[in-house]
Amino acid sequence: MRLRLLAVCVLIFGLLCPAGRAQGKGDYRNPVLFADYSDPDVIRDGDNYYLVASTFAFVPGLPILQSNDLVHWTIVAHVLPKIHLDPKYDMTGGDRYGRGVWAPALRKHNGLFYMYFPTPDEGIFVSTAAKIAGPWSDPVAVMAGFGLEDPCPFWDDDGKAYLVHSRLGAGPLILHRMAPDGKSVLDEGKEIVRDPVHLRTLEGPKIYKRHGYYYIFAPYGGVGTGAQAVLRSKSIDGPYDYRTVLAKGKTDINGPHQGGYIETQTGEGWFLHFQSRGPHGRILHLEPVRWDDDWPVMGDAAPGEKTGQPVAYAPIPRHPGPLVAQADGQHPQTSDEFTAHELGQQWEWNHNPDDARWSLTERPGYLRLHPTAATSLFTAHNTLTQMMQDESLQFTTRLDVSGLKDGGRTGLAMFEKAASGLEVVQTGAVRTLSLFHDKDRTSGPTLTGAILQLRVHISVDKASYSYSLDDGKSFQPLGEPMPIAFSWWKGSRPALFAWTTAAGGDAGHVDFDWAHYQKADQ
Repeated sequence: MRLRLLAVCVLIFGLLCPAGRAQGKGDYRNPVLFADYSDPDVIRDGDNYYLVASTFAFVPGLPILQSNDLVHWTIVAHVLPKIHLDPKYDMTGGDRYGRGVWAPALRKHNGLFYMYFPTPDEGIFVSTAAKIAGPWSDPVAVMAGFGLEDPCPFWDDDGKAYLVHSRLGAGPLILHRMAPDGKSVLDEGKEIVRDPVHLRTLEGPKIYKRHGYYYIFAPYGGVGTGAQAVLRSKSIDGPYDYRTVLAKGKTDINGPHQGGYIETQTGEGWFLHFQSRGPHGRILHLEPVRWDDDWPVMGDAAPGEKTGQPVAYAPIPRHPGPLVAQADGQHPQTSDEFTAHELGQQWEWNHNPDDARWSLTERPGYLRLHPTAATSLFTAHNTLTQMMQDESLQFTTRLDVSGLKDGGRTGLAMFEKAASGLEVVQTGAVRTLSLFHDKDRTSGPTLTGAILQLRVHISVDKASYSYSLDDGKSFQPLGEPMPIAFSWWKGSRPALFAWTTAAGGDAGHVDFDWAHYQKADQ
């Protein structure tokens, strides 16, 4: 009887818990991150994986995400508190929208973490840290100059160091000898790959070594429609053979490319890459990688498109995850009560902030923004943004506008080139609420109170706005749904803002009580 009961229990357990999951290995679905972690790179350090992404003009720059299974991630640090490379990063004499920090590379060498990143106007830089959470050193120019992009370092078995990179506009891959400390190059560099016919728009190289071969993983063909190539040579100087290893095929995953290769503690291979997803930016997919005749084979076992070489495989929708402990509750941070003395890791300013004009301590429990004089939302300092983490979502904030003064404007926006949002405007003693989209305006109510809640609901590529004047008991829509779009090489972002048309004098302040993010159905 006991044996029969035990057998029934085992059968039930087996039905409820598939074999893979029972061993700590469960299926995951792509994308693993429905968020704009563009130009990703990834490494493993012990039991942890670390992911980095480009941030362009947004600061703090270069977020570092941590995972123990390559599927579930949380933000643990940023490398760049501010960017001190040109006055335009302070919005002095211009701006750096779409410029700033491009595709980074993260490595660990001799116990030290290295973060390499390019800015297309200033050069290639490196910052180092003994611990992944920092503190990170001030960036050092490895190569100064205009038009450099997408660096990746490599330390060979004999101790020699190298740096590979591309040029602005993408094209040839260039290899330099590098000083052992990784902080300078030792020569003018040499082209090791140039093939504008078969490998057009070649960029984002990541270099590895395996079984005596040097491999460069590099995307080609552009952000929206390209594919992933792997180049291979017995010599780091080349010549390199290549194969297209990941392409759209018959899937709806456009431009699957640019990312990092990683191996788990058990030797499993994985490739984390982006897909351009319109207004959501470049979201991340995870592909299994196996090796055949010392070439990587990634993605779906069903062939994708023909390339004239071996078949390129297509992205997978679902697959058993790496054989490590799952972290189902782990995800990038979103909501913020503003009760801490520091902003949450999810927030990034539109450019370097003016620290004298924002505070979490002037009114504890609130984010206080002091409006800065500007001609538009895009010339205003201290616009606070975060990434969308889902295809559809709801983002709500509660604010107190009693401190707003004549000329002041504040509210909630989807931040992009043609931004839309809800804006409170103070004109003399009168406050009004309106909906804006680019240069268009839809008038809303005159406000008699100082407390209100503003909300945006994102459904794929549309933003619908509503407001509450009874502290969240009911919400009223304002205007029609607005399109959101990809701009400055980044996805559209929920944003809190405050600026003023009044020149000089006391512009007052606005207090944000909280910002709440919620995944939503379409």
